[in-house]
Amino acid sequence: MSLPHRDTILAIIDDLAHNTLQGKVRALRVAMICLLAGGHLLIEDIPGLGKTSLALALSKVLGLGFGRVQCTSDLLPSDITGLSIFDREKNNFRFIEGPVFNNLVLLDEVNRAMPKTQSAMLEAMEEMRVTIEGVTYSLPHPFMVIATQNPVEQIGTFALPESQLDRFLAATDIGYPPAELEQQIIQRGSVRHQLDQLTPKLGRTQILEARDAVTQIHLSQKVAIYIYSLIEASRSHPMVQSGISTRGGINLADAARAEAYLNGRDYVAPEDVQATALVVTAHRLILKPEHEHQNKREIVRSLLQNLAVPMA
Repeated sequence: MSLPHRDTILAIIDDLAHNTLQGKVRALRVAMICLLAGGHLLIEDIPGLGKTSLALALSKVLGLGFGRVQCTSDLLPSDITGLSIFDREKNNFRFIEGPVFNNLVLLDEVNRAMPKTQSAMLEAMEEMRVTIEGVTYSLPHPFMVIATQNPVEQIGTFALPESQLDRFLAATDIGYPPAELEQQIIQRGSVRHQLDQLTPKLGRTQILEARDAVTQIHLSQKVAIYIYSLIEASRSHPMVQSGISTRGGINLADAARAEAYLNGRDYVAPEDVQATALVVTAHRLILKPEHEHQNKREIVRSLLQNLAVPMA
């Protein structure tokens, strides 16, 4: 089976991770997996670690239309989706598209927006369309949301509802770079000028071709049962109130296919599931109140360790 544009995509990740976005190779790979799997990404971390730069860099090298929303407490749903205005010259209403009508949409500090505004993205993320004043508008293909989130203990933040968290295929952090690398970054200064110089290495047509190839990657019944065993185990864990949803299982299968594509295989191996399970499933867990301080990724890691790995 052919894996179109795989080498170019790997080269993009490598080039960005060693030049413009040093120290962010893990976040870049997760973002690319989301794009290939047709999903959305939530980046959870403190301000100032390059979350916005990552989204902007990807849009430039992938040749995608880019829309940015700076979320604030007074942000309205229409600021994201758009609104109809009355055109006096034509004596009718005219729809003005919001930033959601782009291929890659950055929702910066999404948890600073009020819950009603956050919910405006649910239909867009799930159904690739928005309905405004009874009229439905399709969004462009490909379409991907990268949302950034500050820690919930910071002032002025609102926790994302479970229904919205479940719409994100993956959630990851960026973290601080190694000490020596961070010293070099401080010495070099802002990368904003480097972002302006980035040129497209792919386009929408090539991305859609790569996505189509990912959907054709074989996922055996044994691997499907392996994924189901993980989500079933999450639902019976003593610390978990609500485990991984069926959508989470589908997303994990999609992410594992994208991981297999990046690894140069036309079939999903158990290690593809293991490589993507933490970022795809941990944010979906709802813990019991007495266990809310527990690390969700550690819970998923322990579940994986206790599962029997299917043989080829």
